[in-house]
Amino acid sequence: MARRKKIYEGKAKILYEGPEPGTLVQYFKDDATAFNAEKHDVIEGKGVLNNRLSEFFMSGLNAIGVPTHFIKRLNMREQLIRQVEIIPLEVVVRNTAAGSMSKRLGIEEGTPLPRPIVEFYFKDDALGDPMVTEEHIIAFGWASQQDLDDMVALSLRVNDFLSGVMMAVGIKLVDFKIEIGRIWDGDFMRLVVADEISPDSCRLWDVKTGQHLDKDVFRRDLGSLTDAYSEVARRLGVLPSNVTHASKPTLIN
Repeated sequence: MARRKKIYEGKAKILYEGPEPGTLVQYFKDDATAFNAEKHDVIEGKGVLNNRLSEFFMSGLNAIGVPTHFIKRLNMREQLIRQVEIIPLEVVVRNTAAGSMSKRLGIEEGTPLPRPIVEFYFKDDALGDPMVTEEHIIAFGWASQQDLDDMVALSLRVNDFLSGVMMAVGIKLVDFKIEIGRIWDGDFMRLVVADEISPDSCRLWDVKTGQHLDKDVFRRDLGSLTDAYSEVARRLGVLPSNVTHASKPTLIN
């Protein structure tokens, strides 16, 4: 098999050159990281689950007219995606106080917010992905005011979709993080949801018990990360309901 050209390797994924111009192959690794990669482990099956879950969410967004970079799943660990120009910002939408917001503002974790709050963080691991304001973003040319308006609108549409999908299976969407990229068609530019949407990038709590079903399980040593992700996949119909041990997930094609 011909060796593929690696374009980029991050903490959880590898991007390879795609089969057609303007495409990439996104490979999901089993690595789990937290606290800016200060905590690291390799968890068997995590990449397979995130690949399938991200496909589920991205396909759902595409179906309701929210544009994403996702084209199709290629196999258990890889997706074919559109090559985009990533805006160097992480967009976080919060529905409930948790994590850094609770620490930063002294709000008890689990407190419902009066409305979804959109935050921006500058993507730079060396700086710890600092929170930034719209003034910073415009002043430093990372995005225009029109881009920011469109990013907020896009993020809130994603929030509406994910909240509804999760609530239907008894899961509360506490918050999530997405990345947004630019796609150019000649002189015309449009923004699309990029990277991934998975329990790695969302806080997900069981509605009845408050059980964590996201990467906080790894961050806070709350149990098996694979079991938590498998439970999300099972409820969404990505895993068969009779799975009893999910260290090596069996996924539906």
